Amino acid sequence: MRARNQRGVVTPSPVVMLSVIAVAMAGIAFVATRGGEPTEREVATVARQDPSTSPSPSSTPTKETKPKPKPEPTVKRGKVYVEVYNNSGITGLAGQVSERASGIGWQVVGSDNWYGTIPASTVYYPPKLKLAAKTLALDLGIRRTAPAVDPMRLDRLTVILTGPLR
Repeated sequence: MRARNQRGVVTPSPVVMLSVIAVAMAGIAFVATRGGEPTEREVATVARQDPSTSPSPSSTPTKETKPKPKPEPTVKRGKVYVEVYNNSGITGLAGQVSERASGIGWQVVGSDNWYGTIPASTVYYPPKLKLAAKTLALDLGIRRTAPAVDPMRLDRLTVILTGPLR
């Protein structure tokens, strides 16, 4: 009877090799993307003083010249395309918010799921639609806006939801 030869090279399975490669790629991606400033911005609401609650004029008359306020640019909601995406585990959230935006007057052209990591519900906009994005964010109660990034379309607003809106 002959003794078996235990010499030889054992190669790892393809699953182990792919796992090692995936971990290495994740490490490279982490190092390459850390330290960058996020492009998201928070929408701040501006409170306006009601003229009926303004303080009463003083007894000494003073001549004040009030500058004429610039007319605020208005957004024509029906002229702006909007896409709504769900990035949460809530079934039907994009559809619900789409109906809500349509009811306010926005022209919603689609809704679907979004796959990726979004820190909070955000309205993304191309440069020409920045004012419209802020208006939509205020209409829906979303506190963040940010410039659109690839693969978002640059002719419309993109809403990505991470949870229910109030």
